[in-house]
Amino acid sequence: MNTIAVYTSGGDAPGMNAAIRAVVRMAISKNIEVYGIRHGYNGMIEGQISQLFPRDVANIIQRGGTVLKTGRSLEFLKPEFRQKAADNLRALGIEGLVCIGGDGSFRGAHALWEEHRIPIIGVPGTIDNDIYGTDNTIGFDTAVNTALDAIDKIRDTAASHDRLFIVEVMGRNSGHIASHVGLAGGAEEIFTPDANTTVERAVERIKESSQKGKTSSIIIAAEGQKPGRAYDLAEAIRKKSGLDAKVCILGHLQRGGSPSASDRILASRMGAAAVEGLLSGKTDLMIGIHGSQLVTIPFEQVVKSEKKTSLDLIHLATALSI
Repeated sequence: MNTIAVYTSGGDAPGMNAAIRAVVRMAISKNIEVYGIRHGYNGMIEGQISQLFPRDVANIIQRGGTVLKTGRSLEFLKPEFRQKAADNLRALGIEGLVCIGGDGSFRGAHALWEEHRIPIIGVPGTIDNDIYGTDNTIGFDTAVNTALDAIDKIRDTAASHDRLFIVEVMGRNSGHIASHVGLAGGAEEIFTPDANTTVERAVERIKESSQKGKTSSIIIAAEGQKPGRAYDLAEAIRKKSGLDAKVCILGHLQRGGSPSASDRILASRMGAAAVEGLLSGKTDLMIGIHGSQLVTIPFEQVVKSEKKTSLDLIHLATALSI
């Protein structure tokens, strides 16, 4: 293998640039040419592909987002556009790919391998941490700390005014951000799609806490399918208890910012491992991490399996919030 390409796909995540840097420099250290594909699968289809050199990735390890840009491609769901993408890659002599993205990105990567036999390895980059087969994904640690910093500030106001706040965090149908920031931020209740927390139970606990002398409370809610779920939750609490809950939706604030040391290290390790995997003949798999050890998981297993939220963290947060 003499030439590979790297691209980022789906939602951006802090640490993607560190992974790009690792792929480029590890490949070049092995005398492999590297190309960057801009705008993910859209760029692959449109031929937005150019060679990268060591200086092209200088001073990006500390930057959030992705210098290669990203996006979601509906066209890539169609076989004829995957054919066009494969033709563009082969025209440049590209013999292997590193895909940095999430579940949807890996589905596209798996299809590209099955249909066109272009070797490909995935690096999990998503703040949601919802990828099966890996303890952590690139961007998750930074997103949790960004959300936690905001929650700490909100708690100051909640305490000053004796108020109830509902803070909505990102994660779609994943409750990983919510469960982690809920525990770390001392939340009284955590609402996630796969937890059994109810409005009735939350109201009961808030009233119990109030009777014990607690004057303010924080509730964490995962956004679900669309942002704004927290407003529905606030209205339901008002109707059942008369409590006025203030809502704060953190939104895309959680995606940006300089990646944490943990995310930079994880991204660097995974990016380098992806290159080494391609050179050793591996394909159609994702680099993951279990504990401190990097592992490989077949794409087919990744895209067909679901990573559950750790309910233990939610139960612990509830127990500690008395």
